[in-house]
Amino acid sequence: MTEPSLFSGISAAGRRELEARGVVRRFKAGEVLFSLGTPARGLFVIVEGRVRVTRGRHGRPHVVHEEGPGGTLGEVPLFDGGGYPATAVAREATRCVVYTPEVIAAAMAADPKVGWAIARALARRVRALVERLDRFAARDITSRLAAVLVERQRSGRGDLTLGQTHQQLAEELGTVREVVVRSLRELRRRGAIASAGRGRYRVTDSRLLAAIAEES
Repeated sequence: MTEPSLFSGISAAGRRELEARGVVRRFKAGEVLFSLGTPARGLFVIVEGRVRVTRGRHGRPHVVHEEGPGGTLGEVPLFDGGGYPATAVAREATRCVVYTPEVIAAAMAADPKVGWAIARALARRVRALVERLDRFAARDITSRLAAVLVERQRSGRGDLTLGQTHQQLAEELGTVREVVVRSLRELRRRGAIASAGRGRYRVTDSRLLAAIAEES
């Protein structure tokens, strides 16, 4: 088993510990990797696929972060103990390597760079969460949705999709499905986007959409 790219810069000794003792896990789309409060099994490193991490109140989950290849999950209980602080669900078919705390400790003893690699991944997560909080504090839902569409437009060509259901997008934006539907209607009314059918949208005014994304 080859170690994930997260650990590509470590020594041969550190790689031996990880390769010998890491466990490959595969998850289907919609399958739960772990749930809020459950005992921690170790550090998950995503090799393929995407995983959405959520917390919720009163039956309404909100996206905390989403990870793709090279992303990590479960750092907090790995170092701080206790159960998982959120729920992780595979958005698509996903392959992970799971390392128990004992494996990570042995690998760090063999090469301290293992610990630095995990610390860097966690630091990037914290930075992204702070930026996400800033965006949420400064923008209303329509502006947040416009920002998502701007990003979709940059990463694709022609007509675009939301990349997820209205419900999933609502969880990411910290709202409910009905508000997302209203915000899409508002963006169409203002002339920033138009429906292209079958869940696809066409950006009709890129400058207007970008301006709405920056509204507070």
